[in-house]
Amino acid sequence: MKVVLQRVTNASVHINNVVKAAIGKGILVLVGFEPEDSQADIDWITAKICNLRIFDDTEGIMNLNINQILGDLLVVSQFTLHASTKKGNRPSYIKAAKPQIAVPLYEAFVNQLKNELDGTVETGTFGADMQIELTNDGPVTIIIDSKNKV
Repeated sequence: MKVVLQRVTNASVHINNVVKAAIGKGILVLVGFEPEDSQADIDWITAKICNLRIFDDTEGIMNLNINQILGDLLVVSQFTLHASTKKGNRPSYIKAAKPQIAVPLYEAFVNQLKNELDGTVETGTFGADMQIELTNDGPVTIIIDSKNKV
C-alpha cells in the first residue's frame, strides 16, 4: 500500500466538472493498493497519517498532527502509484490491485480514517476519472509505502 500525502490549505476533487468533495486545511491522501495488502497495512498507514507531525505550531515548527489542528482529509484512490517504469516508456500497472481487491481495501481504509480522525474525511469516487485541485502548503509532500516500514 502506498500513499502520497500533501499538506494543503485546500483541495477538491471534481468529476464531470462537478465538485464531488472539498476540504480546507488538511491533507490530500492519494492511495494505491497491491494485491498483498491487508488490514495490517491499513492499520499502520492510518496511524502514520493521523500521527505525522507535519503542521506548524505557534513557533512555526512542524510539530502538530492533523488531529491537533482539527484538519480534514481528502482521500483519492490512485492505482498509478504502483506504476513500474523499468522497461520502455509505457508504465505497467501489473503491481496494482484489481478493483475486486482494491475496492474493499479502499473502503476499509476510508472507514478507519473516519474512526481515527477528529476532522472530516472526504473522498473521490473509486475508479472515476477525477480532476484534483489543491494548494500544497509548504510545499509538504510525503510518500509512505507499507512495504518499507523499517
